[in-house]
Amino acid sequence: MKKYTIGLSVTYHDSALAIVDEQGRVLFAEATERFLQNKRALNCEPDQLALIPSLLEQYCPDPDEITIAINWQKKRPLYETVVNQLGCLSAPGLLRQGIKRLRSLLENYKLHHMIACQRQSIHLAGINVVRTVRQYYPACRLSFVDFDHHLTHAATACFTSPYQQAACAVIDSFGENGSMAFYRYERGQLQRIHETRGTGSIGFYYMKITELCGFDWLKGEEWKVMGLAPYGRLNPVLYDLLKATVTVEGFQCRHRGAELFKVVDQLQAFKRGVDEPIETAADLAFTGQFFFAELMTQLLEHLHQETGLENLALAGGCGLNSAFNGHIVQRTGFKSVHIPSAPADDGTALGAALLGCYGKKPAPILKEALSPYLGSVITDQAVERFREINQTFIIEHLPGRIVVETARRLSQGALIAWVQGRSEFGPRALGNRSILADPRYAKTQDAINQRIKFREKYRPFAPAILAEYGSAYFEQYQDSPYMDKTLTIRPDKRAQLGAVCHVDGTGRLQSVTEQRNARFYALLTAFYDLTDVPVLLNTSFNVMGKPLVHSLEDCLTVLMSTGLDALVVNDYLITKNKDESA
Repeated sequence: MKKYTIGLSVTYHDSALAIVDEQGRVLFAEATERFLQNKRALNCEPDQLALIPSLLEQYCPDPDEITIAINWQKKRPLYETVVNQLGCLSAPGLLRQGIKRLRSLLENYKLHHMIACQRQSIHLAGINVVRTVRQYYPACRLSFVDFDHHLTHAATACFTSPYQQAACAVIDSFGENGSMAFYRYERGQLQRIHETRGTGSIGFYYMKITELCGFDWLKGEEWKVMGLAPYGRLNPVLYDLLKATVTVEGFQCRHRGAELFKVVDQLQAFKRGVDEPIETAADLAFTGQFFFAELMTQLLEHLHQETGLENLALAGGCGLNSAFNGHIVQRTGFKSVHIPSAPADDGTALGAALLGCYGKKPAPILKEALSPYLGSVITDQAVERFREINQTFIIEHLPGRIVVETARRLSQGALIAWVQGRSEFGPRALGNRSILADPRYAKTQDAINQRIKFREKYRPFAPAILAEYGSAYFEQYQDSPYMDKTLTIRPDKRAQLGAVCHVDGTGRLQSVTEQRNARFYALLTAFYDLTDVPVLLNTSFNVMGKPLVHSLEDCLTVLMSTGLDALVVNDYLITKNKDESA
């Protein structure tokens, strides 16, 4: 019997699909945005009809049974049912006046839009998988399961961790009943400690800060707030206003009483104008991040006190705040923190798949955290097919030499896209879909922003470091396999890392080991041999506003349309013209 579970993140944003076999082995996991090349894939099904046949053929050959597991409960909350019956979740309904304002930092029409999109996504969950299975595998039995949203987050965080025992916090914008849930993970099983109810939400709070800074949270631009914050200072007046909007008491997150809307109106005075430079929002970003860190610290310290556990598994959209994550160990009683490579809603596809697979059985305990390299592959055959018709690029096949040659070019200042093996599951490039550069010179940061990424100057780049040198380069070093933590670079090392040292002396690092990624480890080692610096600048292989590249065609488009010097795909070196420095 060949049994598979297909997990679907059917959230209206960051949809994703994961496939596991009967033993719980992860065969595939990838966000929908990659295949569509549509950032965040808003309102797009995770089981794209054009993609599902090839995925089933490759990862579920001749299936006898498939379970489709989704990351939301099909039974919807009472409030959602009521406002739907009142017509508030239709296009004209978003315009309706006289509806009581929800106690939230976001306006009703934005909240109702999210609920409407979410409702539609759940309604269509799995429809393309079913059609495809019926066409190609008519004898295959299909079954369906749906899970509490926060439980799928918790499963992703805990089942992919190396922990036998951990406290788990899920903190995002909203779930079925509230914005947070807390669990105890022990012997492969999850026990819920507390679930919040109501509109109080740290996720919504950060979305509001993003909005006030002049950025767009629908596009996922919370990153920009984190990058801008170190340029600002604490604004006491704004800080007091923010404290008047959200409070944390134990596990509860609440908005203040009737005064909330008055305070929200006052916050508008701090909003960056459309024509104002981004720098004018620096104090807003700093103060917003500062208060966010206070709220998170209160919650996590309470969780530690309630559980007495040393390990923390953190998930939900707030788990992407690497600027705070690097301080969790110092600010709470937890001694170790695991954040999965995909802590946001794309990751819940994997959580749903694993829950659907294990059922009531305990999950196996992993010796090492699950590898993030779970997505699609760009094959040698694709490069060879292109090579046959190519008249534009120079394509060299360098098996056995590609690592050393790439390291040499990087040490000489080349900006190189590096594509190897399976793509990363989660939002960050971790050495398989990366743009790499020499980290030693500050001018390199400007070159990448201006010639390749076409993005704002203030946004930092990440240092990928050989893990054994982590303590030599970072204060209070912690393992950070998925660029999930921002740490302080030692003062005596900052001059060596001019391109990846942020204005506040920090870096959102990736700890690289041979076991996690042998090819990337070899490249870092070769660069270290040439430069005596065990670090590379690592940023995602995309341009601003686009997701990570998916196909060879995507790679070549970015190479052709930007200032990249070279593209490496597996053992192939592709350049626009002959490198005179070679």
